[in-house]
Amino acid sequence: MSTLSLDEEVRLYTNNSEREKYNLLATLFGIIVALDYLERAYVRDSITAAEYSPACTRLLSQYMTMLKLVKDSVPSVEQFMDRYQMDNPAALHRIKVGVPATVEHSSEAGPETGKWIAETTQNFITFMDALKLKLRAKDQLHPILQELVTGYARFKGSKDWEGRSRMVGWLITLNSMKASEEITDEQSRQLLFDVDHAYAEFFRSLSGGKGDGS
Repeated sequence: MSTLSLDEEVRLYTNNSEREKYNLLATLFGIIVALDYLERAYVRDSITAAEYSPACTRLLSQYMTMLKLVKDSVPSVEQFMDRYQMDNPAALHRIKVGVPATVEHSSEAGPETGKWIAETTQNFITFMDALKLKLRAKDQLHPILQELVTGYARFKGSKDWEGRSRMVGWLITLNSMKASEEITDEQSRQLLFDVDHAYAEFFRSLSGGKGDGS
């Protein structure tokens, strides 16, 4: 009969494949913890927006990459955090939104140059065209919408525009889906309506008008 030695190292894995899986899970754990620390540091003004934004973007990108690598073991980030008793609400919120707080709650903007206007206009058109062409999968729509919201947030006063909160809401919805999942035709129709509303509001703001809030 074999005996258990208290001095013997307990292994989580029995082969290289399992070892790699646990290494990936540990990396994902570390990214979530790091993101939580970053969010708290930003809220406390321990770091500047210029330091926060690229660091947050990098961590979110790393999170998305890791999630693809462990998708068979991690059905959702909430289940992963529950399994390992992670209490990191700031990180969870940032993951769900999918963009840095400087984009979600922008209160500063530089000069609204013609280049910015042209780029944002093109992003609106590209995204609406994608919906009209019946693109429905998360991995088709999310990158375009993320770029649109990021560019949109650069404009002074955008934090008060109704279209912004609607588009951030759709980012959160898409973030909660798997890459291959698709929105329904009804969701696509509502999304197109919301983005078209934001597009009209954007141009009214440029001409000095005020959104109608409908």
